Amino acid sequence: MKKSTFYVLALLFSLLVSSCGASKQTVSRPEEALNWKLGAQSYTFRLFTLAEALDKIDSCGLRYVEAFPGQTVGAGNSEKFNYTLSSEGKALVKKLVKEKGMTLYAFGVTGGKDAAEWEQIFAFAKEMGIQVITCEPREEHLDIVSALCEKYNVRAAIHNHPNPSHYWDPEVVLDALKGRSAKMGAAVDVGHWMRSGLDPVACLKKLEGHIIHSHFKDLNGFGDKKAHDVHWGTGKLPIREVVAELKRQKFSGMLSAEYEYNWENNKDDVRTSVANFRELLKE
Repeated sequence: MKKSTFYVLALLFSLLVSSCGASKQTVSRPEEALNWKLGAQSYTFRLFTLAEALDKIDSCGLRYVEAFPGQTVGAGNSEKFNYTLSSEGKALVKKLVKEKGMTLYAFGVTGGKDAAEWEQIFAFAKEMGIQVITCEPREEHLDIVSALCEKYNVRAAIHNHPNPSHYWDPEVVLDALKGRSAKMGAAVDVGHWMRSGLDPVACLKKLEGHIIHSHFKDLNGFGDKKAHDVHWGTGKLPIREVVAELKRQKFSGMLSAEYEYNWENNKDDVRTSVANFRELLKE
């Protein structure tokens, strides 16, 4: 065989292997075709360090992370993940995330006590490459948050905890967004809507055009604040209708798995939920 022919065949084989690998990755993460960033809220693994949480998130086949304030960094660092992190702490977190091939996409749920603290939160997010801050601002802080979104080019997503928290009703979120930065939106928690007795699909429709982030879960009950997480697709969440509505709205953002049950050993619960979700998207 001529040397030139050998090189051509070797190149073709290399391209074929590369193509097969890319195709496999697309099949394993069908959400990417929708520009959905399926990841996890590190609060799911709140009993562990952030470093350990990253290991668990990685083992679930996820590449996007939402970090919560107050989690110990780990990997030899005893600091809490927050805007108060030292330069060394920030560098370590960036290193840990990069080594896993992950993206630190969101941070929260957090908030500031005044304008100065809000500024520190946004500056921290910008430095860490965080794109979305999930928050529940006081009414009097909404204009502060709006201005900081524009200043730092970081999005702020208003999160809903269950009734009687301030933002439990989508109408309250809509009022909060009126006349404010287009970089502000909603971080919709479908599970908390269920706990509040609200129809998740109807709530999504109310917030159309404003949804930029989601805490995703399925629960074993509806209208019950004691309802707990179950594997996605096996509970009371109308998951097919929720997915269809997000598709219809052309949602583009992070779906953050937040599994708040079986705290000591819920990694397999997240992995199963993610597998169920991806199978659903393939249907």
